[in-house]
Amino acid sequence: MSAEDLEKYETEMELTLYREYRDVVGIFKYVVETDRRFYLCNQVDVKARTEAGDVFFEVSMSDAWVWDMYRPARFAKNVKVLTFKDVNVEELSPSEIDLPKS
Repeated sequence: MSAEDLEKYETEMELTLYREYRDVVGIFKYVVETDRRFYLCNQVDVKARTEAGDVFFEVSMSDAWVWDMYRPARFAKNVKVLTFKDVNVEELSPSEIDLPKS
């Protein structure tokens, strides 16, 4: 596989991931960004923890979608992240699109 083929493959994977994100973002309530991943979820809890003088964050999410093009299954029932870096949590605005109620 050439470098050009690899770049084309990664570009296609990123586009597929973006399209999936666009399709699912309306069913989630929160966006969570950590230093390594981007998540959509419906419940999130962030706790600051201290151990041996170091402060870290414990982020618990449920009903989550993970932005990761190399992950075969992006939906997860429960996710727990431990990080020493910043965590950003934003509440999404309710969708203005009316989904069919069937």
